Amino acid sequence: MAKEVRLPQLGQTMEEGTIVGLTVKLEDEVKKGDVIFEVETDKATLEVESPAEGFVKHILVEVGQTLPVGRPILVLGEKDEKVPQGFIDSLKSQAVAPAPAVAAPAVAKVPAEDASGLAEPAGATAKVKASPRAKKLAKDLGVDLAMVTGTGPAGKITEQDVKEAAAKLSEGMTAAQEPRLGATIRLNKPQKIIAQKMLQSKREIPCYYLNVGADVTELVELRAKINQTGDLKVSYNDFIIRAVATAVEKFPIMSGQLAGDAIKLADAINVGLAVAAPNGLIVPVVKDANKKDVKQIAAETQALVEKARNEKLQLSDLEDACITVSNLGGFGVESFIPIVIPGQCSILGIGRITDTCVPDGGKIAVRKLVSLTLSVDHKVANGAYAGQFLDFVRKQLEDTSAFDNC
Repeated sequence: MAKEVRLPQLGQTMEEGTIVGLTVKLEDEVKKGDVIFEVETDKATLEVESPAEGFVKHILVEVGQTLPVGRPILVLGEKDEKVPQGFIDSLKSQAVAPAPAVAAPAVAKVPAEDASGLAEPAGATAKVKASPRAKKLAKDLGVDLAMVTGTGPAGKITEQDVKEAAAKLSEGMTAAQEPRLGATIRLNKPQKIIAQKMLQSKREIPCYYLNVGADVTELVELRAKINQTGDLKVSYNDFIIRAVATAVEKFPIMSGQLAGDAIKLADAINVGLAVAAPNGLIVPVVKDANKKDVKQIAAETQALVEKARNEKLQLSDLEDACITVSNLGGFGVESFIPIVIPGQCSILGIGRITDTCVPDGGKIAVRKLVSLTLSVDHKVANGAYAGQFLDFVRKQLEDTSAFDNC
């Protein structure tokens, strides 16, 4: 019996997706779990697996289409089954259909494009008239179809149009890794997403900023000791994530978001870690970080990085952070003011650890200090409350007894 496969809701906030690839064609046999199409959401590009087995009888979409959750994608049936045309027509006419009871599994294929939930404006691809092959070529070459003039029937963009646009683009710019003065460098999708959401943050989130210095001399020694005696290597970020999670547990309003005339607190303390990637930002999320010790957090962060490298991150790995940690110390940055990600109350910026001369009982001692800068949404938390939160984070990093059970 014929059965339609619909676009599943692959994340709590997903409302639509853009079909960026079809891995099957008419009359192909598919097994349950086979990858049948790729969809781009506001989180990542995902491979979607078939929820059932059968033969592909009809494909109802084209590459490049942006569709709402629940829209029919294709029809599966028995090998020699003739699917009634009326059934196909009814599927094609559906504007919005309910999502299937069992969502098809999906795996993130391009996690670097997630950029911690930073979403591209919906429907941009669907407005461009281009052949499926032209859309695929444009994606491969990094050409923005909105900037291409079509020479095909009714102004439709052809493959040749895309090739010519790519050639002109290459004349005006060098490779992204080696920009030169005077070049014009087009934004890739992650950069567009970041630009949109950071502008939204600056417009909608009235931030203030708090800064403290923490003496992490003992923490540096503790980390060195742990890494000398154990197989699992622990980073400074693992200690910071643990300290931040414990602080949110003590000051839960720091997990909140304004909802009408109330503040809705997060259901769990999930901490995001901003990571630089070749094509943009990615923010994997350590779930229930307040319930894990430093070594458990280290194991989880390393697993997330490994999944990212192998393109195995799932949407659940990238969702539901209530606060984010961003550490630029590895780049020699001593301090910076990070921008709050929409949907969160605050973000903590970490600078590099520096050897600093400080007074010590009438003498001068060299201690290892680090700058902590907290950006906070004033709609959610006031300065006194956030100040106590940041001071609690500082004290944990300075007093290594907080990590005795790590």
